[in-house]
Amino acid sequence: MAASRAQGMGAVTWRLLHQLPGARGGTSGLLLPRSKSCLPSFRVVPTGADSLPGLGLRGYTSLSTISHLPVNKVVGRTNLPLATTGPQIGTHLAIPNAGWRGYRTGWGWQASGSRSRKAWGLVFVLGGTLGAYQTLKYSLEEQRAEEELEASEGTLRLTLYQYKTCPFCSKVRAFLDYYQVPHDIVEVNPVLRREIKFSSYRKVPILLANADSTLQLNDSSVIISVMKTFLVSKRKSLEEVVSYYPSMKSVNEKGKEVIEYNNKYWLMLDERETEQVYPTKESRVEEMKWRRWADDWLVHLISPNVYRTPREALASFDYIVREGNFGTVEGVFAKYFGAAAMFVIGKRLKSRHNLEDDVRRDLYKAANDWVAAVGKNRSFMGGSQPNLADLAVYGVLKVMEGLESFEDMMSNTNIKPWYERMTAAIKHHTAPH
Repeated sequence: MAASRAQGMGAVTWRLLHQLPGARGGTSGLLLPRSKSCLPSFRVVPTGADSLPGLGLRGYTSLSTISHLPVNKVVGRTNLPLATTGPQIGTHLAIPNAGWRGYRTGWGWQASGSRSRKAWGLVFVLGGTLGAYQTLKYSLEEQRAEEELEASEGTLRLTLYQYKTCPFCSKVRAFLDYYQVPHDIVEVNPVLRREIKFSSYRKVPILLANADSTLQLNDSSVIISVMKTFLVSKRKSLEEVVSYYPSMKSVNEKGKEVIEYNNKYWLMLDERETEQVYPTKESRVEEMKWRRWADDWLVHLISPNVYRTPREALASFDYIVREGNFGTVEGVFAKYFGAAAMFVIGKRLKSRHNLEDDVRRDLYKAANDWVAAVGKNRSFMGGSQPNLADLAVYGVLKVMEGLESFEDMMSNTNIKPWYERMTAAIKHHTAPH
């Protein structure tokens, strides 16, 4: 970045040249004059194969970038290229039919003796000096911005309020662990929920972010989208990213008021950031589709399968009590009465979601559908590394580990190799916290 700033002396030289006698401008349709709101910038028309790569979303670039363009001065009939700092992008930029007024990249020369030559020499010396000054200035400013960012990240403290055996909470844990985001975990008592009495939102997961102020993030998919956007767009504050995901209250078919987030599967990135995360537009659409599938379908197969029989329901609640935050009396009550209740509820859920009589068949089909979507030529849906859909599906399925339904799924579907790769990837990326 500092090297590109050094090319700013071309900008200084350009302006100074137009103050000298004999300098004259032209038109080419390549550059627009700098805007009032962005004084040292020009708008570039990035069309055709010779367009500048990597321009920002708004199409602005500093004049130091434009100094990469080859600039010629005309001496009689000979074109002599002026030296420019930094690598040359190409011999020319073709922008057909741009139709915009601008400045030509060359100028005339009128000989005026030794006085003119001294003036020209002074221009280039002054331009180089100012360019060096600007280089140092911008380099220091960027370094200070990076240090401030690191300091703000160091003071950001995240706390996840969860039930360990909840598939939605498991999704968030898989994300935070894979991306090595330090966080504390508070296991919430499912009966009294004292741990989240501060919140009017009475579900989990809840993610609290404490920095200059406290932010509360609700809904597992919103949490993941917010944090992924924040990790990618490091120049945006967490407060700004959260504002992109407003909650909206609505009434469902049963007349119950619910909170919805219409854009919760969408990452709020600009064009350059989007290209960093998604190699193609199709990969972005695919990730969103399967994240939604994990929430709208896969998660609803868990309860009917882990509570399929009274024996499985009892084993499931024994696991829930061991891993959860229950008191002694609460644990005994939950294990036996909860298991009986969930066995009945599991049957109702099977009917609500139109599952087959043998709910294992729906689970097996879902697992194989996922494997088919990943395909044989990819380790993960994200390619060589998991994407947000991989982490969502893995998080949902992980809550069944150790239960009979999980072992049946591993034995009767093709999902085991992918699941083991996911386990290894998260273990490899996870940092202690």
